[in-house]
Order: sequence, then structure tokens, then C-alpha cells
Amino acid sequence: MTTRIPMPAGYRRIADDRYREVVGLGYHELAVGLVIEHRPGRTVTEADNTWLTVLGGNAAPIHTDAHYSSRTVWARPLVCSSITLHLVGGVTVRSTSGLTTGNLGFEEVRFRDPVFVGDTLYATTEITGRRLSRSRPDTGIVTCRTTGHNQDGNTVVTFTRSFFVPVDADAVRDRTNY
Repeated sequence: MTTRIPMPAGYRRIADDRYREVVGLGYHELAVGLVIEHRPGRTVTEADNTWLTVLGGNAAPIHTDAHYSSRTVWARPLVCSSITLHLVGGVTVRSTSGLTTGNLGFEEVRFRDPVFVGDTLYATTEITGRRLSRSRPDTGIVTCRTTGHNQDGNTVVTFTRSFFVPVDADAVRDRTNY
């Protein structure tokens, strides 16, 4: 006789005693006012800063030249702001837009405190709006406000983002094996 294992939060049952992790929430789950604290955080590495700064074509020595940076007010290289936005936005995807078919935009991006190699970034997202898409009846548009902070609780970035999500998330998960 098999003992039924209860379904843990964050997973969906796909067979007896078999579960799949849930990636992304659907339109109906992303209610206005919902606040999500995203975990785990992401520690910024030297490789992140060097590779992504160079890949983006940013030649500012404040990001990659330790000697130059040592003579600035920061006394060390700053992590490029686009990397901060990318990493904080990335930690939100699993729960907010993991099932998206596309981002619609980032607005009101503000960098508040510097980020350095070795900082760990966390994010909190509040759903601020949603509506059904007029052009895609099986899709909703969700708007959220994200705050990224470091290990000390200092806010490093804030931004508003809008993206498409499926109205019927389970149908998408069934169709795509998610």
C-alpha cells in the first residue's frame, strides 16, 4: 500500500506521488496588492561585473579598473547599473513572469545605492495592476513594482515592469510540460 504524500506549496501534482515545481504564476494568481519576497538572493561575482560590463560595451573604468576605482569616493569598482537591474529583475521571474510570453516594458527605474562585487541582492515585488489583453484574449497584462535591496537591507534599485501572463496558467503548464 502506497502512502499518499501531501502536495507541497509551489508544486503541482502530475501523477501519484510525483510533483513538478511551479514556475510563474498566472493572471488570476497575480492579484493587485499581492507582495512577493523573492528567494534565494543572488550574490554578485567579479565575473558577473567584468563579463557583463564588457559584453554590454561599457568602457567606464569605474566598473572594471580597480586602480582607477580605488581613487574614487567608492574606493573600489562599482557594479554596472544595468547588471544590477538584470540580476534583481532575474530573481523575480520564477514567481512573477515565469510563464510570460513577453515583457512589455520597464519604467521608473531608479538606482538608489551602489552595488559592489560580493553584495547579495534580494527583491520584493508588489502587483500594482492587471487587466485582460484586448488583442490576446487568453493573456493578461500584469504590472508590478519591484524593489531590490542588498544584504544590509539598503534599497539599490526600484522599477515598474509590465508583462504578459496566461489567463489559464494550468493549460499552459499542461501544453508546455511546465
